[in-house]
Amino acid sequence: IVDTTSLSWGTRVKGFIACFAFGVLCSVLGTCLLWVPRKGLVLFAVFYTLGNIASLGSTIFLMGPVRQLKRMFEPTRLIATIVMLLCLILTLCSAFWWHNKGLALIFCILQFFALAWYSISFIPFARDAVKKCFTVCLS
Repeated sequence: IVDTTSLSWGTRVKGFIACFAFGVLCSVLGTCLLWVPRKGLVLFAVFYTLGNIASLGSTIFLMGPVRQLKRMFEPTRLIATIVMLLCLILTLCSAFWWHNKGLALIFCILQFFALAWYSISFIPFARDAVKKCFTVCLS
């Protein structure tokens, strides 16, 4: 990446932090806007989804866009990526076309879990640890 970009490592890290912080801010703002009368559902869906997209896109600063896309669709992340992208779309559909607050909340929760599962796939053995923890808790 260093050879293909004019951005220094420090600038890329700052871009990552800024984009990730923007994503978290949008998600929190969206959650707060959920309770606004009449337009709250649409605002929530838009800001929460935009926040997740920004958070996911923040890693483009670290890896680059092509490598990011390749890694998103690797077999170990494929299901989480598809579920997350599908939930992003379904969240917006439930807000704009179906006007169903319950579905929008369910899809946002699924977005959260899919993004979390996707994110921990970058940490070696983290998925195994989470699976083991849930197995122990449920046993």
